Amino acid sequence: MTLAARLHAGETLGDRIIKVDHAGEHGAVCVYLAQRWIAQWRTPDLVPEIDDFIAHERRHRALFGAALAERGRPRCRSYWLCGFGGYALGGITALFGRHAIAATTVAIEAVVLRHLDAQLTVLSLDDRAACDIIGAIIDDEKTHHAQSVDRLGKPGFWTKLLLPIVGGATEVVIWLGMKL
Repeated sequence: MTLAARLHAGETLGDRIIKVDHAGEHGAVCVYLAQRWIAQWRTPDLVPEIDDFIAHERRHRALFGAALAERGRPRCRSYWLCGFGGYALGGITALFGRHAIAATTVAIEAVVLRHLDAQLTVLSLDDRAACDIIGAIIDDEKTHHAQSVDRLGKPGFWTKLLLPIVGGATEVVIWLGMKL
């Protein structure tokens, strides 16, 4: 069954993408909140950076939420899954310290940036409003990725193991969001 056949009545591809991106931003907020909670004790020097990331992700979530309200669309069914998964991922990785926190952001943002670029390509002719919202968050996501790459430095064994696991989990959550 094609994606078009799975879309709910009257739902456009732009609507679905905004729903999934909204859920993803909720997940990102939850990742950073859990990391912040643990970083207060394990790596307190990271807290200001994590606070900046939380502020950005909350703004992104609000942008997508406002777009959903304008379009009269409900949240994605994966919204709470993203939140729960975000808290779990953020908490577990923060327990392993600064390199795991940085690796988590690098892996997530690499996947997210790839998806955002693809979304802009797909929506460029059909949904200018969705493209404008996506375009409004890309610089923040690139900044998160770049800062975390710098913080990560040369990845060690565990970091090299964590990157594909977190990246793969992010891909699965996006895939599920598009299917639900």
